[in-house]
Amino acid sequence: MDQKKSPSANGVSPFLQRHSALLRIWHWLTFLVITTLIITVLVASTALQPRGNIKLVQERLSQKGITVNDEQAFSVAHSFDDKMWDFHKLIGYGLAFLLFSRFIIEWTQPGDERAGERIKKILQIKGQSIEEQKLNKHYQIVRWGYFAFYGLLLVIVLTGLGIAFGHDVAFLDHNHRLIKQTHSFCQYLMYAFILVHLCGVIIADLTHSKGVVSGMINGNQQE
Repeated sequence: MDQKKSPSANGVSPFLQRHSALLRIWHWLTFLVITTLIITVLVASTALQPRGNIKLVQERLSQKGITVNDEQAFSVAHSFDDKMWDFHKLIGYGLAFLLFSRFIIEWTQPGDERAGERIKKILQIKGQSIEEQKLNKHYQIVRWGYFAFYGLLLVIVLTGLGIAFGHDVAFLDHNHRLIKQTHSFCQYLMYAFILVHLCGVIIADLTHSKGVVSGMINGNQQE
C-alpha cells in the first residue's frame, strides 16, 4: 500500500484493521436495527401523526355513510400510530440486546483487536513523521468518538426501556416526562453521529484508508 496515502508506523493506515466475523455481524445488525428505528420514528411522526389524519379518517368513513367527530376520528387515527410505536418498542428491545452483547463481544476479542488495546498501541508508537502523527491522532479522536457513541446509545436504550416500562415502576412513572424528553433529545445526537460517521468512512475510504468500508465486510483478514 502506498506509504503516502496510508501513513503509520508500518506503512498501513491505523483505520485498516482486522474485524472478527462476530463483530462484523454485530455491526451490520446494529446498522439495520437503528435504521429501522429511525424509519419508524419518521413514519409515526409524519404519515401516521394522529392529528394530521383526522380529516382523512372522517372522509373515508363518510364515504361509507359513517359520520364521526374530531375526537372519534382522532381515536381511530391514533390506533395506527400506536401500532407503529409498538413496533418501534419491539425493535428497541433488539437494540438493547445488541448493545449489551457488544460489551460481551469486546471481551471475547483477541487482545490486539480490542478497542482499548488499539488505542494504547497507537499511543506507544514513537518516531513518526508529521503525517503519521496526524493520522494516528485522527484515529485516536475517532476511537474516543466511538466510546461517546456507545455512551449515547446506552442512554437511548435505558431511557427507551424507561418509557416502555415506565407505568409499571413508580420512579419511572414519576419521571416519565424527563425520561421521554431525554430519549427524544438523544435521538437527534444519534442522527448527527450517524451522518458524521457515514461521511467520515466514505472520505477515509477515498483518501488515506482505502478499503476501510470493505474491511467491515471481509474483516481485512487477508492482511
